[in-house]
Amino acid sequence: MRTIALGLLLGVMGMVGAQAQQTDDARVVLVMTDGLRWQEVFRGADESLLTAERYFDKREVSSLREKYLAATPQERRQKLMPFLWSTFIPQGQIYGDRDAGSDAYVTNGFNFSYPGYSETLTGHGDPRIDSNDDRPNPNLTVLAWLSKQPGFQGKVAAFGAWHVIANAVNPEKCISCTVNAGYDPMAMSPMTREMKLINDIKANSPRVWEDEAYDAPVFETALEFIRVKKPRVVFLSLGETDEWAHAGNYGEYLESAHRVDGYMKTLWDELQAMPEYKGKTTMIFLVDHGRGPAPEEWRSHGQKVPESKYIFMGFMGRDVSTLGVRSKVPPVTQSQVAATLAKYLGLDWNEQEKQAGRPIADAVK
Repeated sequence: MRTIALGLLLGVMGMVGAQAQQTDDARVVLVMTDGLRWQEVFRGADESLLTAERYFDKREVSSLREKYLAATPQERRQKLMPFLWSTFIPQGQIYGDRDAGSDAYVTNGFNFSYPGYSETLTGHGDPRIDSNDDRPNPNLTVLAWLSKQPGFQGKVAAFGAWHVIANAVNPEKCISCTVNAGYDPMAMSPMTREMKLINDIKANSPRVWEDEAYDAPVFETALEFIRVKKPRVVFLSLGETDEWAHAGNYGEYLESAHRVDGYMKTLWDELQAMPEYKGKTTMIFLVDHGRGPAPEEWRSHGQKVPESKYIFMGFMGRDVSTLGVRSKVPPVTQSQVAATLAKYLGLDWNEQEKQAGRPIADAVK
């Protein structure tokens, strides 16, 4: 009997040890692109908006119409975001297709950027964050908390096209985090030739937006940092989708969304080629807020555009059930993302932050 009991005990200990080892290996990449509508994600390009009047100086759009238009929403969305629809969703799951009876929305009540980033990173809205002013987030984010947990010191990194992203993360609270946003050069040791080149491109590129860089150098900064430093948690925030939408440039809004999809593919392919990440990584994809409907409110968002509270959120990779496009399911909220992220790492954000939404049950095996 003692031999049997000892064998059972060792077996249980072995399973616990295996679970602990799995958790110790877990990685998460959180990707956000500012203000991309759920309508384009699930329906593809809106033909009524893809006109010369809504492109650069009434530039010809025939090539864009050929590139993005098709007979059905399924074909159009596949053209717009091929990685999302050929790899991410078939291997994971996504919420927010309102046509399929799946709602995802923000809870902060403001429906614009800084409140949305803060809600995503903390798990709750905050009435004090009622503007996009570039000031430190008064709340502890899940990134700052993770950076203090065993095994995560120096292993949390955040990158943003918009300079405010740095303050949304708040490096003063996220002391051991790497944070780089906007046009700021990336300081890294050792400094690689590739990173130096990216810094030079940032410094010498045209500044269409005073506080926001183009997405490409921001993505390349994050990718090079991942290659060299192998962080366990990465937050990547891209911004062109929102900027071009506000400008009424639907053609470039679509092109930006298509590029975001390409960045995710490149990132995922690289991660799967690295032993530190292959089979150990979960990717989360969502937005900070939605936008209004065509023909005019698609350019806008905020409290005066109620539909802009609706977003999407997707999950793929380790510990994600392959449920595809969720339909006829209870609503999910942006406030649940932080706790869901932590749970993929085997940690409980709700124990630290009582106001935070609970993890999305179906998103975690």
